[in-house]
Amino acid sequence: MRKRDVAAGVAGLLLTAAAVTGLTGWYQEHQRATDLQSKLQEMQLQEKRMAVVRSVSKQMEEIAYQQKEISDEQREEAILQKRTAEEMRQRSEAERQNALIAQQKAVVSEQQAQDARLVAESERLMAEHQRVQAELSKRVADTLSFVALSRSLGSVSLVQSRLGNSELADLLAYASYFYSHRFNGDVYYPAVFQSLMAASQSKLTWPRHRGLLMGLANFPAGDNRLVTVSSYGEIMLHEKRGDGLSSKVLLSNKDFDFRDVYIGSDKTIYAVSRSGHLVVINGNATRVVDVVNLDFPMAVTPLDDKSLLLAGDHGLAVYDIARKMIVATRELDFRLTAMGRYESRPVIFDDRGRQHLVKDINELETKALPFQGRVTSFASSKTSRKQVFGLSDGSIYLYDENSRKLTKLEGHLSRISKLKLNNHRLVSSSYDGTVQFWNTASAKIEPMALVTADSWITIFNFDNTKNYAWIGDQNGNVTEALLSVPMMVDVLRKKLKRNFTRDEWDYYIGREVPYETFVDDNGKEVKP
Repeated sequence: MRKRDVAAGVAGLLLTAAAVTGLTGWYQEHQRATDLQSKLQEMQLQEKRMAVVRSVSKQMEEIAYQQKEISDEQREEAILQKRTAEEMRQRSEAERQNALIAQQKAVVSEQQAQDARLVAESERLMAEHQRVQAELSKRVADTLSFVALSRSLGSVSLVQSRLGNSELADLLAYASYFYSHRFNGDVYYPAVFQSLMAASQSKLTWPRHRGLLMGLANFPAGDNRLVTVSSYGEIMLHEKRGDGLSSKVLLSNKDFDFRDVYIGSDKTIYAVSRSGHLVVINGNATRVVDVVNLDFPMAVTPLDDKSLLLAGDHGLAVYDIARKMIVATRELDFRLTAMGRYESRPVIFDDRGRQHLVKDINELETKALPFQGRVTSFASSKTSRKQVFGLSDGSIYLYDENSRKLTKLEGHLSRISKLKLNNHRLVSSSYDGTVQFWNTASAKIEPMALVTADSWITIFNFDNTKNYAWIGDQNGNVTEALLSVPMMVDVLRKKLKRNFTRDEWDYYIGREVPYETFVDDNGKEVKP
């Protein structure tokens, strides 16, 4: 039983193994069939793809052929363009060569033209120079001729003025200025200047004092009044009103012999008398101060802000302004001849040829003068660093501190009474009856007469505007002289009522000079 069971079991096992083996084989076959089917489908799909690829490739090949044809056409076109460009380049190069040749020819032509232009310019400049020289020579000749004419007209104007022909004198004076100004002549030349002064009636004289007018002082700026003092003991206050001079006697006492006057910043008047007195006038109050221990006072000037310095023949005195009294005196071992100011300090001169700078009444800085003579007037200028000394014989010495040069100026005939130096402009007065103007900056310093009188000119001063000079003389006259040429000309222009007649023009000016008018038909000025 057991064997049968074993055999059955073995058979069952074999049968089972065979079944398993068969099933396995079937499955494998089935799986292989499935794989083959799948591969077949994949190959069919790939075949379709290949067909599409072949179709696309064919299309691409057709496109490539088309592009090749286009490229061939473009290449042929490029070759054609290259040939054309080469031909143009060759043509351009030929044209460039032609241009270079033309340029070289142009440079040569330009150089030739430049040379010709330079020659022409040189000839033109030479001709222009010759023309300028000719014009300059003519202008110089015309200038000299017209300057001489202007001076001659001024002299004739003065003659006509003295004869009473004022209308003709005015025309001649204006013509004198006209041609002097136009041709850069010197309008301060005596004949020209004096004819202007006479025609413009710019010198007015008023008899005021009985004695010599010895001192003259202006009030501070803003006040047009002035004070004069005389040797006859008179102190007078004056104010210009139109063409008149309003005068008031502040003091009249023949016991006084006034020689100088000073006006302080507070408008107080200080007049010094040779009698040994100082008269002080403040408003309506008048005081007389005895100057003891000082013989024959002759000048007064500020010593400092608080005091005045008085100078006598042989001494000095100090007047205290606040205390209203003489506070110091000093006797000197020499005789004083003049007093002035230098660098804001008083300076005195003696009869031994020395000058003394007064730092204090007891401190004098003394030095010898570089010339011989007695000094009667002195002035200096900080701006120009110059000093001027007027002497008793009419000489004037000019000392330049910068160059240390001493120059003698000659033009007055007698004692110098007053000097005023403003920068380089010097004005001097003298007992010879003249007031002279000097330009100390010119190479040749010569005098020009500003005012001429028939008596000693003892004193002068400028007003605050510097346009007028106030002058005093030995006869006690007060004279106002307009010194501004532009102002004189303005006055004269307004006076002109007519022009020269043709006969007057031909006689006084000359036929060869073109006729000109100075006023229009309405009597109004014609600008020169």
